[in-house]
Amino acid sequence: MVPPVRVVLVDDHEMILAGLQAMLAGFAGRVRVVGQAGTSREAVRLVTALQPDVVLLDVRLGPESGLDLCRDLTTRSPDTRVVFLSVYDDEQYVFEALRAGAGGYLLKRVDGLELVRRLEEVAQGETVVDPTLAGRMAASAARLNRGEFWPGADRGLTQRESEVLSLLVAGLSNRAMAARLVLSEETVKSHLRALYRKLEVTDRSAAIAVALREGLFR
Repeated sequence: MVPPVRVVLVDDHEMILAGLQAMLAGFAGRVRVVGQAGTSREAVRLVTALQPDVVLLDVRLGPESGLDLCRDLTTRSPDTRVVFLSVYDDEQYVFEALRAGAGGYLLKRVDGLELVRRLEEVAQGETVVDPTLAGRMAASAARLNRGEFWPGADRGLTQRESEVLSLLVAGLSNRAMAARLVLSEETVKSHLRALYRKLEVTDRSAAIAVALREGLFR
């Protein structure tokens, strides 16, 4: 018999963790939850100690990034696969997740049997994507190959984040960007944080340097 897939659950909402535990309990012969965590620190500790087959992870863990945690976990435990379970049905999140080393991206509306099947596939080395997103990803990839996407799309930037980056390169302040895009300054800051993460930088000057170096904007 094939042993059950050993899974660690990571989500910052206790209700989600309890729901996943209950959902997977009916498939104990195929999937066994060996631990759960609500923060990145707890997840790193558990995965390092338990070396599970799969980590089922949310994209956002409160103020923490599930994408950053994915990179950390795949470095610390190369044999452990990471699957994102998210409410965000945006193909750009999928591109980011796969770029971070994930083995899959599923939506939280998945039912128990489908989730178990997907976990088994990932544990066997396959990469899985929610069917509702797979088609959109293929279309996005085709558009990208035809050069129809906005600058930075291949780095995971959304169209709005690309617009913010272009204004950043042009030297506009957060307030000026907010006025130009008809957004609040807080929303502009949120977009900046997201594009910093995707470009793997920590400040404005570094983001501008990447944009110029890669020819995203001139």
